[in-house]
Amino acid sequence: ICALLFASLYILCHFIITHFKKHTDFAAVHDDEDAAVNRIALGLCTFTLAVALGAVLLLPFSIISNEVLLSFPQNYYIQWLNGSLIHGLWNLVFLFSNLSLVFLMPFAYFFTESEGFVGSKKGIMARVYETSVVLLLLALRWVLLGCAGAFPALAGAGSGPGAEGCWPDRADSADLWEYYLPYLYSCISLFGVLLLL
Repeated sequence: ICALLFASLYILCHFIITHFKKHTDFAAVHDDEDAAVNRIALGLCTFTLAVALGAVLLLPFSIISNEVLLSFPQNYYIQWLNGSLIHGLWNLVFLFSNLSLVFLMPFAYFFTESEGFVGSKKGIMARVYETSVVLLLLALRWVLLGCAGAFPALAGAGSGPGAEGCWPDRADSADLWEYYLPYLYSCISLFGVLLLL
């Protein structure tokens, strides 16, 4: 059921993207390599749009399926609308939205902009290698920026008057895991959703 829902969303999103794209974006490419890169980027963008549309439609689908199950509790033909299906859909949307936001969309952008490293053979794999290196460097940058922000906060948490050390005690660590990291994740997710839209 999940595969059928996603396949229908993918087909719908493919028609939406091909309807709104310029005709010169993918059709007028004379080089076979550039045409293949554009098709891969189109597939990644279609996948991401299908995930975003699934995330938007998931809450109404959950509410409607719950109301249908409450209205017809003994009907055999709608018993597939159970809680495990909805829970599985929520987990898949959560996983694929994070994957699309963190990996697929930056990969699609850098993949269309890449030419391959200087001195390497031209081709799709040269572009994949360059894109992977750029994404790795970008991820390393974000990790270093996150550590640069987190380490001073951790070091300064227990450094008040009368503090024995510079690292937080157990209560501060619990606050870090239970409050600050979910808040940080929510802020990053909000920024990513706004960027995706």
